[in-house]
Amino acid sequence: MDVNKILSADILDIIFEGRNKEYGAYDLRKTYNKRLATALIATAALCLLLFVGYILSNTLANQKKEVVVQDVQLEDMKTEEKKNEPPPPPPPKPPEPPKVEMAKFTPPKIVKDEEVKEDEKPPEIEKLEDTKIGTVNQEGIKDEGIVAPPVDDGKGVVEAPKKDEEDYDKTFTKVEIESDYPGGTSAWARYLNKSLRYPQEAIDNEIQGTVVVQFIVDKEGNVSDVEAVSGPNELRDEAVRVIKKSGKWTPAIQNGRQVKSYKKQPIVFRLETEG
Repeated sequence: MDVNKILSADILDIIFEGRNKEYGAYDLRKTYNKRLATALIATAALCLLLFVGYILSNTLANQKKEVVVQDVQLEDMKTEEKKNEPPPPPPPKPPEPPKVEMAKFTPPKIVKDEEVKEDEKPPEIEKLEDTKIGTVNQEGIKDEGIVAPPVDDGKGVVEAPKKDEEDYDKTFTKVEIESDYPGGTSAWARYLNKSLRYPQEAIDNEIQGTVVVQFIVDKEGNVSDVEAVSGPNELRDEAVRVIKKSGKWTPAIQNGRQVKSYKKQPIVFRLETEG
């Protein structure tokens, strides 16, 4: 390159002096500033476009939608007023039973005949055969065994009187509340621990088990007719003895009354094993 052109030449021309400028490197360096400016402008335009889109989207989202509210007028409902109905008439009263002819009873007095008043004279025996005796004289039908109907209590329910036909002097086999040892189960256990004696014969033969003793407890709590009904024979006599020596029991209850009843009491015999 000429010396006169060096001062006015471009730096690229100086670098690529005598080289192949058609290779591409020269052209890339030559157009670098142009391409950089184009890239910056495109990037700025893209950022601006995104910013404008963001603003528009927020603006559309913040717009309030109009809601049309229409007043709905409810029609007045006409409610039917309940009429106060009169209460039903009371049921008719049952007819009164027919009056039975009655003759007044006059206590006998020993007076003179002329002192007896007509209304105080006792009725004749023939007239009393079909006439009831009462405190006043009453006209009516003859007494033929008519029974007056039961009185209604006003609730429409008529009940005949109940008769208690239970024989409370018999010995009951089933009762509402059975007889029991005074003090309950704990007192009975203490009594057995104190009074029960294990028969030596049963100990020698290692016999154990439960003996059921049946007996009668009367209204006063006395024990009678004691017998063992089940269990080992070697243990029965001791079980019977313990029941006979147990004293008075609490009687059984039936319909709120103390009654005489049968009682079955189990007694357990158990040998202690040496551990």
